[in-house]
Amino acid sequence: MATTQRPFHLVVFGASGFTGQFVTEEVAREQVDSEGNSRLPWAVAGRCREKLQGVLERAALKLGRPTLSSEVGIIICDISNPASLDEMAKQAAVVLNCVGPYRLYGEPVVKACIENGTSCIDISGEPQFLELMYWKYHEKAAEKGVYIIGSSGFDSIPADLGVIYTRNKMNGTLTSVESFLTVRSGPEGLCIHDGTWKSAVYGFGSKSNLKKLRNESNLKPVPIVGPKLKRRWPVSYCRELNSYSIPFLGSDVSVVKRTQRYLYENLEQSPVQYAAYVTVGGITSVIKLMFAGLFFLFFVRFGIGRQLLIKFPWLFSFGYFSKQGPTQKQIDASSFTMTFFGQGYSQDLGPDKNKPNIRICTQVKGPEAGYVATPIAMVQAAMTLLNDASDLPKAGGVFTPGAAFSRTKLIDRLNQRGIEFSVISSSEV
Repeated sequence: MATTQRPFHLVVFGASGFTGQFVTEEVAREQVDSEGNSRLPWAVAGRCREKLQGVLERAALKLGRPTLSSEVGIIICDISNPASLDEMAKQAAVVLNCVGPYRLYGEPVVKACIENGTSCIDISGEPQFLELMYWKYHEKAAEKGVYIIGSSGFDSIPADLGVIYTRNKMNGTLTSVESFLTVRSGPEGLCIHDGTWKSAVYGFGSKSNLKKLRNESNLKPVPIVGPKLKRRWPVSYCRELNSYSIPFLGSDVSVVKRTQRYLYENLEQSPVQYAAYVTVGGITSVIKLMFAGLFFLFFVRFGIGRQLLIKFPWLFSFGYFSKQGPTQKQIDASSFTMTFFGQGYSQDLGPDKNKPNIRICTQVKGPEAGYVATPIAMVQAAMTLLNDASDLPKAGGVFTPGAAFSRTKLIDRLNQRGIEFSVISSSEV
């Protein structure tokens, strides 16, 4: 990707936000080589110079880099001022957009980046926004030769690339995958910043709009190879993991399905069926989550209910979400494991009238999902855009991570930085 004509290779937009500050720290780590020399011109962007300066100063203190503030540019821009977004985009090769909820604030950044020939990466977990951006801007981005890549954080790089990794490691044809997310916490428990909560509230509150968007797209169904993957009950027991599980309601299924469509239609790869679940432990946790879910689904249907959910996230989420976000101790003690159970056919056996005869289990393991793994994934996606241009889709466009990065070294980059992909078992039945 050409960067010589732009002063900055990367610009972190929304750097003073809760997630943005962690992305800023991660870019600062990536900025220096093994000898401590700067190799990456970059900047932070947002509305308030003082807040941006404060983020850089805290990152400098945390990383032991006293000169960091003087090495990083500062760009003042506002989501409500399109001209300022244009000025930001003109100075960057890639914008890392950390300003959410994306359904409210994401489109102006996408538009500014495309108009100014700048690629853009976000960490949205909002299917309606992600799918709408594809339909509105894919052709425009392709004309400009830029890459707009959504869901490049914990939502949904582990799931999307995990399915691709599983397919690549199977000695045959992978036909279906179920993933199970397990999140572990320390003695102080889990906590997530309420920005993610707001995105969920708005997403479930306008679920009908997503359904309408999909109906209007009128896409041909992707063929099902092998037996149709059966959906599990809303609460089911996973014997392999010795835990109850519920469907994972994030963006993973939407993203993986879009990736599989792209790989089938553009690279003639056999499509993989996919379902996502999250483990919840024992029956006590199941009951607690059922009550929380019922409260949420009831209140999210009404305008005043959504206002209450947004105003009191800690109350309605039973303490899992808060306006303050997690403490550093909670972050340090947390980790995730995503386990993939796949099945398919050996090379000498076709799917016609035969039962799948190969099973494979893979894992993606990493540090705390929201504020450690997400910045790592986002920054490595950006570095892949900058350095692996020959392995990207030939034309630009709006892509899922799997569609953009299936032939790149992104999985290798993630493995080197603590998000580890591995094969647990593979056997012929």
